[in-house]
Amino acid sequence: MLLGVDTGGTFTDFVYVDPRGTRIHKVPSTPAAPEQAILQGIQDMGVDTNTLLIVHGSTVATNAVLEKKGVRCCFITNEGMADMLTIGRQARKELYHLNPAAESPPVPPELCLQTAGRVSAKGELLTPLTDEQLTALRLQVQKLAPRSVAINLLFSFLNDEAEKRIEAAMPPGVFVSRSSKVLPEYKEYERGMATWLNAYVGPLVSGYLSELTQSLSSSSVSVMQSSGGTIAAEQAGEQAVRMLLSGPAGGLVAALHIGKTAGYDRLLTLDMGGTSTDVALLDGAISLTNEGKVAGYPVAVPMVDMHTIGAGGGSIARVDAAGMLCVGPESAGALPGPACYGNGGTQVTVSDANLYLGRISTEHFLAGGMVLDVAAANKALVELAAQLDCTPQQAADGVIGLANEHMARALRVISIQRGIDPRPYALMTFGGAGGLHVCALADALTMQTAIVPVNSGVLSAFGMLTAPRSRALSHSLLGELQQVPDDQIESGFDNLRQQGVTELLAEGVAVETIKLNYGVDLRYLGQSYSLSIPWNNKLSVMALFHQQHKQRYGHELDLPIELVTLRLTLSAHVEKPTLTKLAKRSATLPLSYQAQNKLRIYQRQHLLANDVIEGEALIVEQVATTYLAADWQCTVDDYGNLIITKK
Repeated sequence: MLLGVDTGGTFTDFVYVDPRGTRIHKVPSTPAAPEQAILQGIQDMGVDTNTLLIVHGSTVATNAVLEKKGVRCCFITNEGMADMLTIGRQARKELYHLNPAAESPPVPPELCLQTAGRVSAKGELLTPLTDEQLTALRLQVQKLAPRSVAINLLFSFLNDEAEKRIEAAMPPGVFVSRSSKVLPEYKEYERGMATWLNAYVGPLVSGYLSELTQSLSSSSVSVMQSSGGTIAAEQAGEQAVRMLLSGPAGGLVAALHIGKTAGYDRLLTLDMGGTSTDVALLDGAISLTNEGKVAGYPVAVPMVDMHTIGAGGGSIARVDAAGMLCVGPESAGALPGPACYGNGGTQVTVSDANLYLGRISTEHFLAGGMVLDVAAANKALVELAAQLDCTPQQAADGVIGLANEHMARALRVISIQRGIDPRPYALMTFGGAGGLHVCALADALTMQTAIVPVNSGVLSAFGMLTAPRSRALSHSLLGELQQVPDDQIESGFDNLRQQGVTELLAEGVAVETIKLNYGVDLRYLGQSYSLSIPWNNKLSVMALFHQQHKQRYGHELDLPIELVTLRLTLSAHVEKPTLTKLAKRSATLPLSYQAQNKLRIYQRQHLLANDVIEGEALIVEQVATTYLAADWQCTVDDYGNLIITKK
């Protein structure tokens, strides 16, 4: 029995699969203790946990970083490098702003500790770390009483002996994050940020995962990683930095699977939840990046390549000091939530505006399982309209229009700004609120085709069940490619392979099911940034590097090519839940609907293959609603996906 769980900022989604079929469910999240919502949903669904495999995606790590609510953490580095994370790359967000606002450093100065144990760029010991220094360091940590410690010494990816000694000397009960384990790559700042982020959110993640696994001791629990593969919950707590895009990664895995099933390999995806919206571009595969950012912090571990903005169903509309309407990035969250949730919210959100415009049916919201407070939403909109000196209808239109523009801009960032024409792609929207905006967003990018997949409101939870068990491992190996001995490269790959296979075997994966993908990061000698190239042999990767560099930057150079990092991805195939084909409608069974506020409302569970719906209409389902605009039409494919095309 399979259960996919996606813990979001507003709702926690469930997809349960057993031999009898698929069931879905949604409950409000409990941010203070995420495991409570999961246990509540399992109880609501009456799921037998004795034979259950749970795959879980979460925004706990992401939200802790975004809201700067991680744990108290000490940062330990070499002497003279205490300000490493504060100085960073000295990149300025506003290049011509002469008096930028001061930002708080990631780690307060009093929590930045310095020690010996420095090695050279060749891994040679320069300043030994004595037992006396270790004892003094331990006493410093005990006095500061942090919940976690991040250790990041220079060139530790070449020689990690000092880091391991410091780790062993730390007081018991302190969560320790070591850079040579978290990210054994060059660039001390990026490695240090990944190590600190891992320590900053690690105790939070490991704490609630421990509570969850103890409460579900008879079940097997795995966790989605930012790279689109899963890892056992027992190991996930130590690698919390690899969960920063845990939930959104599940959505992309599902989008790729369903898109291929429906005959669409090239997709622009938009996952709109209650708090944020994630957009990505899929060209037959999920793209990964090692240059992602969360809350402005660089995250150098592999993660799905996507762009996130603070626009969701719970995004708050307000009037700024100049009298202009603004929407987001602040969100009403799960509590109090939008005004229409009736939990005390008084500010207009995107959901309130959609409700006022008749695009959310009070009768069908969460299949009638949640009563919406229409009066509270109307009152909030009347007050907003008074501030804007317009009618409530105009205010609601403005809120939706502005939210659409924020999301359209995000879609342009991931496509047009990268030189990619979005028009040959299909726009796939999902998440609880995605279907309400699909037509407007397709119009904004002049796209002709959009898709609202089956179970769109819980698609990320479904994606958890289609993701492979995997590891994305790396280790820096610097040198001119032609001068690095072949046996040194092979030895580096062997070490990564042994580590990855050992970890996957410990999760019960059969060795014959493990697939290996080798890669290298290359750059021209003297460059700072690299390109990731699939590894075959030196001659082929050099030719491919020249080709990709010219494609990306418009030119190639007659310079030596430098090897930077070895990469290995290990994945074990899992049986994906199958999508059930729908029957076709007979001539004697008309397509039924009900009328509400001049709109036709169709129940998605009653639709059959090849049904065609002309806009303007609402298509409602248990956990989402699709608004079909007047100049669009929808065709139901064999698996229940809504294929929306411009008339």
